[in-house]
Amino acid sequence: MELRQLRYFVTLAEELHFGRAAAREHIVQSALSQQIQRLERELGVRLLDRSTHHVDLTPAGSAFLIEARQILDHVSRAGQVARNAVTSAPTLRAGIIDAGYDTMPQILHELQHSHSDFTIHQVEAGTPEQYRQLADGRLDIAIGHASQAPAEVTSKLIRLDPLGVLVPDDHRFADLDGVPVAALSDELLLLGEDAHTPELNRFVIALCRSAGFTPTIYEGTVQSSRAAADLVLQHRCVHCVPSSFRTSNRPGTTWRPLTEPATHYPWSLLWHEANLSPHIAAVIDSARHLAERLGWLAPVAPVFGESAPSVAGHSDDAG
Repeated sequence: MELRQLRYFVTLAEELHFGRAAAREHIVQSALSQQIQRLERELGVRLLDRSTHHVDLTPAGSAFLIEARQILDHVSRAGQVARNAVTSAPTLRAGIIDAGYDTMPQILHELQHSHSDFTIHQVEAGTPEQYRQLADGRLDIAIGHASQAPAEVTSKLIRLDPLGVLVPDDHRFADLDGVPVAALSDELLLLGEDAHTPELNRFVIALCRSAGFTPTIYEGTVQSSRAAADLVLQHRCVHCVPSSFRTSNRPGTTWRPLTEPATHYPWSLLWHEANLSPHIAAVIDSARHLAERLGWLAPVAPVFGESAPSVAGHSDDAG
């Protein structure tokens, strides 16, 4: 089956006259008739009822017309997309977990500064959903702890983010320089929404268990970083989050790093292994420059749950 056969059929279905259809397609009437007959033979069905004076669609022809038009529309649209890609600005679709986490927004700001021609679309989605969108091509690049990434997703470590707790200003932790992990055993602990940050949640729970206790988890759910800070301000729980959590500077709250052990959460850029495009390479390069300037990968104590890495040896997420 050829596209020209589909086009000839659609034109004939619209004209219901071989002479007029042939004229529209700039071919002779006999050639049009031959192509329609070949199409019918390939399909194994009769698409048209022909007589000396009339041409009508059969039921099979009417059904085929709908699909043929859609196919031709898709082909036309694909060509337009390809032509637009030559002249339009590069477009990057980047995943962010939540507006409350500032790592990816900072990277994209850095990218926009050095590549002002890029059009960037930020897509807010939890890590599992980002994996799905990377796999089906709806996202170009994402961010997370790559411990649960599918085999086809490649990662690049870009930040070792100190883990801590967000507490009210009058909480007993607020006056400490650091909060020992074991001290969390007496607190009701708010984690992120599991659909958004399951890896961070598992990371925190494993950290607590390594300190000899199973944390008591706040059972409610929160839909945003602001809602989480509201619960903290109401003294209903403490929130275990990395330092990049923007609401850490919410008035009335204080963020304090965890100690004993000091713990860092590894953030990685994530992309499909078959899609290392120049756009993605530009994001990685911007992240590397930002990490160097802000000390995101400065030598630290071993990341919890991992062997002690050299910074150079941590180019990929060890999760």
